[in-house]
Amino acid sequence: MTALEHPARDGTDGPSRRPARVPFPVVDEVSRHCVQEEEPETVHIEVHLPGRLDPARLTTAFTEALHRHPRILMREAAGPWYRRRYEWELTPDPDLEVVSFPPPGPGALQRARTRALLTAPPLTASPPIRLEVVDGAGPPVGSEATDAVGTAPRAVGTAPRTHTGPRPKGTVLFLTVNHTALDGPACLRVLATAAELYGGKDNSPTAPPVRPPEAETKAVQVDTPSTWTPPARVAHGTPEPSPGNGLLVTELGVPHRPKGSPYTVNDQLMAATALMITHWNREHGARPRPLRITMPVDDRPRGTDMPIGNGTRLVEVPFTVEELNAGQMGELLCRTAERTRALKSLPRPQLGHGAALLTAPVVPVAWRAALTRGLRRAAGPWTSTALLSNIGRIPYALDFGAEAGRAHAVWFSAPARTPRGLTVTTASTAGRLHVALRWSRTLLSHGDGAHLRDLFEHYLHATEEDRSR
Repeated sequence: MTALEHPARDGTDGPSRRPARVPFPVVDEVSRHCVQEEEPETVHIEVHLPGRLDPARLTTAFTEALHRHPRILMREAAGPWYRRRYEWELTPDPDLEVVSFPPPGPGALQRARTRALLTAPPLTASPPIRLEVVDGAGPPVGSEATDAVGTAPRAVGTAPRTHTGPRPKGTVLFLTVNHTALDGPACLRVLATAAELYGGKDNSPTAPPVRPPEAETKAVQVDTPSTWTPPARVAHGTPEPSPGNGLLVTELGVPHRPKGSPYTVNDQLMAATALMITHWNREHGARPRPLRITMPVDDRPRGTDMPIGNGTRLVEVPFTVEELNAGQMGELLCRTAERTRALKSLPRPQLGHGAALLTAPVVPVAWRAALTRGLRRAAGPWTSTALLSNIGRIPYALDFGAEAGRAHAVWFSAPARTPRGLTVTTASTAGRLHVALRWSRTLLSHGDGAHLRDLFEHYLHATEEDRSR
């Protein structure tokens, strides 16, 4: 998708021209077909600032940022049942008040997270995002933040993590995004523009890290499992009675890797995720099966010309049962690096060739919707085991000026609808790794999420102990 300009008004006080319309891209259409009220397709972005923001200034800055990226000002256009496409209608201004300031106080942060998971911004109002500003809710800089939606007890054997000392009066920005229309990196680009307009500081993206040159590895060549083999599912824990998603966020150190390693931090995160699920399934008596972990790949530029919308393509990283051995971590990391490097370089439509064919506008879109939902249900056993979305190092300073300060923590979370039911989303800011685990409540409880968090931390630390080099 490319950024589009809104049609200009006619230069008088008369009516403007008919708003421009853009057909739904493949990703948007497939997501629109499969909307479920029980598990909304939302992306949650949580930005922690050390200081306070002026409400009026922030509202003005964010509204101006929307106009600087006009492709975000869109709503689903109405149409007859027999239309062959969904269309986005671009609007000159927001239809609703996008920025809100919920009452501060105990539980305000928790309630904002809950809203981000339970209620998606409507597609029928422009733009399909909302920004909530929670005052006085920032955790201490450099400490761990562990919260979850829900009140279930922690897993047995896991000690609660507590903060020491007074909590500073910071601010947390909550961006809730309807994933049918937009993704997290695109909305973060808009927020970076708002930060620059608000604080007057340069929020240009930093250069991406340079991947080390490909080197010889000791990885043993093992045939990858066939994509026709149904992969492992995340074993059921103790499901909760209410539908929807649960969420837990935590802050860890960015894993160390030896200089000149052929693998990246993303490969370490991938290996840790695979080992976490393998350990969890073994504990719950699931039969060992190959794993496939979905990984979004985003090749868009991060400057002001960044295309706004759903711009990532999805690839699946496979693992055989024999490969998932923490005792051979060096081989696992090198093998993972080879596969992720090959998948990233392979040209491929965002959701594959099948999805592009399925969304061809040859029959009414309502017929394609019914077919898509049926195929999704039928393909459930072949859906990947989990999703790992590594945003990487946040490229923007997100500096809101002297009073509010620069972001010291940024969390993202991606939807976790079944049959996948589990997503791990990571980003790094100020030298720290911010991890969000999100799960379907029909699969796991908060206690299960806490245990998975501990397993992820254990195996991520184990990736630092590569003894093969």
